[in-house]
Order: sequence, then C-alpha cells, then structure tokens
Amino acid sequence: MTGEVSLNINIKEPRWDQGTFIGRAKHFFTVTDPRNILLSSAQLDNARKIIHDYRQGIVNPELTEDELWRAKYVYDSAIHPDTGEKMILIGRMSAQVPMNMTITGCMMTFYKTTPAVVLWQWINQSFNAIVNYTNRSGDAPITVGQLGTAYVSATTGAVATALGLNSLTKHVTPLIGRFVPFAAVAAANCINIPLMRQRELKHGIPVTDENGNRLGESTKAAQQAIVQVVISRILMAAPGMAIPPFIMNSLERKAFLKRFPWMSAPIQVGLVGVCLVFATPLCCALFPQKSSMSVSHLEHDIQAKVRESSPGVEYVYFNKGL
Repeated sequence: MTGEVSLNINIKEPRWDQGTFIGRAKHFFTVTDPRNILLSSAQLDNARKIIHDYRQGIVNPELTEDELWRAKYVYDSAIHPDTGEKMILIGRMSAQVPMNMTITGCMMTFYKTTPAVVLWQWINQSFNAIVNYTNRSGDAPITVGQLGTAYVSATTGAVATALGLNSLTKHVTPLIGRFVPFAAVAAANCINIPLMRQRELKHGIPVTDENGNRLGESTKAAQQAIVQVVISRILMAAPGMAIPPFIMNSLERKAFLKRFPWMSAPIQVGLVGVCLVFATPLCCALFPQKSSMSVSHLEHDIQAKVRESSPGVEYVYFNKGL
C-alpha cells in the first residue's frame, strides 16, 4: 500500500546536504534536540515501524514527508547506526545539553577545593565514558576491561590535570583559575576518547563505498575518525567553559550574588546551557558524520582488497562516531 509520500526519498542519509556546514548544522540541531530524551518507548517503536515499513516499500496513506523525516530523526536519536541497538538514554546526543550544562556548570562553580575537583571531574568522566561508548563507531564489541581502562585513565588524567593546575593558579587572578576545569576537560578528552575506542584503533572500523557496500575494516579510518571527534569535543566544551567565567567574574562583584551566593551555581549552569545549545550542534557539524578517505591513504592490504573487489572506487566512507 503506497501513500502520497514518494518511495524515492533516501532516508539512510540526513535530510540536509551534508557536504555543507549549514546542512550539517541543521542536521545536528535536530539530532541534539533535548526534547528527544522525553520520547516514550511507544513513540520510539512507532518511529522504528515507520522507518522499517518505508524501507520495505510500505507507506501509510496519511503519512506526510515531514512526518517521515521526523520519524527518521526520532529513530536516529535513539538507535545506533551501526549496531541497530537502542542507545543508553544519557549517552544519546539529545542528552548532551542538559547533562553537560549541569556537570560543567558545577565543575566551574566548585573548583576551588580538592574534594570538589575530584568529585566533579569523576562525575564528568563517568558521563563521558557513557557517551563515548554509546556513540562509538562500528559494530565491534568493547570488553569490560577496555571500558575500565579508559574510564580509570581518563578520570585520573582529568583529576591530576585539574589539581595540578589549581596548585599553579593560587597566586594568579581568580579569573585565570576559572579556566582550570576547561584545561582538565580538554586533557581528559585526549585520553578518554582514544582509550574508549582503542579496539577501533587496533582492529579498524568498517569502510564502505558510496552505496554502503562494506569493503573491509581500516585502522587508518579509525585514526581519522577519533582525531575529528577529539577536536569536536574540545571545541564543543570551549564556549561553555570560556564565556561564563568572564560573566561570573563580573556578577560576583555585584550586590545580588554577594547577598545570594547560593545563586552562583544555577546562574552558571544556565549560562553554560545557553552556550551548549549552540556549541553542541555546531561543533558536531565541523566534520561530516559520514566521513571519507581516499583509498590511497588506507593500509596497503585494504587498498589491495578494494582495488581487486571494487576497482572504480576512489574514496571509502565510514561513520566517524560522535
């Protein structure tokens, strides 16, 4: 039963042109929409059914094109593109803004004492570990040992960086001290993401031709994917951790916060949230989700395999992860 909606819409790809930054930004503003975390299981199952039926050539006569795209984004917001499994709720990209604004705001408010630094860096890295695992590239499993190593290493690195920098900033202005959490987060991202995705670095991630036909697994593609994700994550955190310190440094001199110091944390969380609403999708859009690499840049054995099985292919494609 075919309805009004054309069956020629390619719902495997985003709605907007991913070859442009604007197209990718529109895509990620939809993907990171915090309202998606409020969706019920019934709504997710309905979206899954619409997408599954459409792929089989079955379309409800009352379905519109906008509803089809909405179903695709609801589906994509909760289902991993490689494994097909439902993603952990707080690890989904739609949970990034509310989770990060709370954690980051508290890290930047409670950064002066050692217990507070340890607590909030631990919470942040616990959250990052969940996000990195949930949004990993490829469909290969990751062991409990690998998860534990990445988690402990990133948490230790973040805490050590934060405590070390805190000790160095005791004799400088309070404004400089406010940037310590950002330095710790940047250092931790450089540790956490490669360790969490170490299996990809060792065994490679799936690479395909432009039609999605799997050509093999490449560690070179994994390296490119992870570098791009690290850059995006650091830049994503930058506005929320760089702009509020200047504002808070000024506000704390005003009578209001001197009278109501407990308002410092809520205000800082709110400021971080405003920054993240824009920084999260815009930084996710820096690099195409479906990343590409020239066949000549792959490992020699993969090059030979591609040349033999698909001689006309010049570029391979892969999911870089988030």
